Amino acid sequence: MATNPASIWKAWLATNGPRLLVFARGWGNSQQDAEDLLQEAILRLWHYQEDKGGGPPDLPLVFSTIRFCGLNLHRSETRRKKREEAIIYLNDFQDVWLDPVLEDDEEALLLRDAVANLSPKLREVVVMKTWGGQTFLQISEALAISPNTAASRYRYALEQLAHELRRLKEARHASA
Repeated sequence: MATNPASIWKAWLATNGPRLLVFARGWGNSQQDAEDLLQEAILRLWHYQEDKGGGPPDLPLVFSTIRFCGLNLHRSETRRKKREEAIIYLNDFQDVWLDPVLEDDEEALLLRDAVANLSPKLREVVVMKTWGGQTFLQISEALAISPNTAASRYRYALEQLAHELRRLKEARHASA
């Protein structure tokens, strides 16, 4: 008996959706943007995979597609903002990649802010490795970089995060 491709995709998305959404949050200005990016990527991949048997794609391809959709979103937003700024002044929106409502722990908030302040290149590797569960080889395929570059970006990001958290804790204890 043949299994329905939709049910296979549904199970795959239930397993991988949360990690993919966390990655998409780094590319969107809001939770809704992240959900839209993920939906757009899944739709693109659904059509792409039809020629390959219809099954779900490998995760590096999905991360790469989300990244591509995020870049397109930023390009279109940049063009739109330039058009609108010619008419009115627009306030910048805060870039939120993790929902602060879900995190009550003070250290989790500090870590979230520290990760959000990493450069995009470092942040995407940290998110893919930590929350996405990807290997450096998979990350390198998704981002079109070498595995050594992915590993060094990860190490560099961890060093920056450790330094920043130490600095924040020392500042907090000094003021207490």
